[in-house]
Amino acid sequence: MVPVDYMGQALSLARLALGYTSPNPAVGAVVVKDGLVVGLGYTQPPGSRHAEVVALQQAEDRARGASLFVTMEPCCHYGRTPPCVEAIVAAGIAEVHFSMLDPNPVVCGKGKAELEKAGLRIYLGERQEEAFELNEAYVKYITTGLPFVTAKMAMSLDGRIATRSGDSKWISGEKARQYAQDLRHSVDAIMVGVNTVVADDPRLTARSFSDRGGRSRKQPLRVILDASGRTPLTAQVFKEPGDTLLAVGSSCGPEKVEAFVKAGAEVVSLPSERGLVDLQALLKELGKKEITSVLVEGGGALLGSFFDSGLVDKVVAFIAPLIIGGKDAKSAVEGYGVDKVGQALRLDRVRIERVADDLLLQGYVSK
Repeated sequence: MVPVDYMGQALSLARLALGYTSPNPAVGAVVVKDGLVVGLGYTQPPGSRHAEVVALQQAEDRARGASLFVTMEPCCHYGRTPPCVEAIVAAGIAEVHFSMLDPNPVVCGKGKAELEKAGLRIYLGERQEEAFELNEAYVKYITTGLPFVTAKMAMSLDGRIATRSGDSKWISGEKARQYAQDLRHSVDAIMVGVNTVVADDPRLTARSFSDRGGRSRKQPLRVILDASGRTPLTAQVFKEPGDTLLAVGSSCGPEKVEAFVKAGAEVVSLPSERGLVDLQALLKELGKKEITSVLVEGGGALLGSFFDSGLVDKVVAFIAPLIIGGKDAKSAVEGYGVDKVGQALRLDRVRIERVADDLLLQGYVSK
């Protein structure tokens, strides 16, 4: 008989929480008694119940003597909610399996120690890599104060994101575009450069937004890098639900700043050089706003600046079976680049899958 993968069930539940829990981690929990699942839960929006408490409340008295499978170490401190460790002990759980320690310094290892002190059996590390990847943005944010940066691009087989005339609709297919919308749903912020706003007038919304189980959240923050204040006041980003932040430089005068504010945007003035906003300073500002994840969508100049600065954590690239050609066609990544192939940024943990006729390549920048 094949053993039941309870931790796999917990990970599936955790994925349901993605996009709703930031700046908290997305966690799933399963309570098992005598081989039967008696409680299921995943993290609710900030200030509400954690996964363990949801599952324990569903299990009720059946939690006594049961096993708890949870994707991250239960918290042991008072925040916006009481410690999950206390709830687990009070419920009479006999053993706890969790995939990974919580990297938050106020929890890391302490929740495990308190459970052991209370006499519970502890099992650590089951499907740890999957749990870590699911909360990779939380891990970076809680340990550095900076958001996790994903560079997303959709390009032709020859690396172009638009023709020489600027036409870019549509390079990737419908299923790839839907995948990209789901990716937007899971992040705290979507970032583009002003050239993309001027050329394409994008809405920068997560159009696949769904109200899962009666829950709702705001659209991801729209972030536009615009050193000199060229964003048109008629741009779609000012008309869509959710918030827009413009990162401008010293060359953006007070009249333009005032106009952007009247249009409904927040404006952050940052150091700039050669017409480019200081990206490191911007990420620090976003971290202060509890933005844990940023999806950088381009264009090529912005992506090039992020790669040149060594600030990209992950790459998500859709490659369409198209040949655009032309020396003046826009490239997916511009910037300064490198002098020699040996200096090129390499990706680790690469995954490739087919999305209809497109290829999806994902990987992490070697650091």
